[in-house]
Amino acid sequence: MTRQIDLNSDLGEGFGPWGMGDDATMLSLVNSANIACGGHASDPETMYQTLSLAAEKGVIVGAHPGYNDREGFGRRVIPMSPDEIERMVAAQIGALIGMAALVPVKVSYVKAHGALANLAARDRSVADAVVSAAKKVNPDLAILAISGTQLEEAARAAGSTVFSEIFADRGYQSNGQLVPRGQEGAMIHDANEAADRLVAFMETGLMPVIDGDPIPLAAHSICVHGDSDGAVEMTRVIRDRLSAAGVKLMGFIV
Repeated sequence: MTRQIDLNSDLGEGFGPWGMGDDATMLSLVNSANIACGGHASDPETMYQTLSLAAEKGVIVGAHPGYNDREGFGRRVIPMSPDEIERMVAAQIGALIGMAALVPVKVSYVKAHGALANLAARDRSVADAVVSAAKKVNPDLAILAISGTQLEEAARAAGSTVFSEIFADRGYQSNGQLVPRGQEGAMIHDANEAADRLVAFMETGLMPVIDGDPIPLAAHSICVHGDSDGAVEMTRVIRDRLSAAGVKLMGFIV
């Protein structure tokens, strides 16, 4: 096996004095960081500190916009029109770019968070709104999209650079979408189980699902959720197992 893959994580998801996860350690393990932009989490100081750590570690930076729903951590769909979603996403991307200018560090891509990402995965109008916001803020921003989804297709149709991701710690359905949180099989908590699945995926290109035969997915990056219990240990195990299998770990943007 000689393929290469990126490891990404959702970081900077604290707020004020409240922290979420071990960002400093995760930034020593991943290749790219999806940094919350003040919607589902974060604030100017949290953004600045996370961006500064990422720059120090040489980690690629992306904006991670989500619904303005800190109480629900962006995991609830908030009824909004596509135009409202476009404005919300643009505002959050702009906020992170503003903080990044103070570091300075480049914001290279956009990855939608939580319920917004899952809705954009299946609803083309929402996917188009996310892509349009990114493209209008900065045409050079790439889109990191859940593999095999409407967001991936919308980014390609708009002429944006698009990269596809799979999840280390989430279960899949046969339609390529993630198993909704709260349902059986939604989360993988065992690091070795997650690593076994990823090593097999890198060999075959097939992802196991809860409701049928494994499905083919494209992948430029693997996401490990930084807010999950045991995220650091899972990331270390995945890095070690993929490296031992001959997979080169490197950023999807160079």
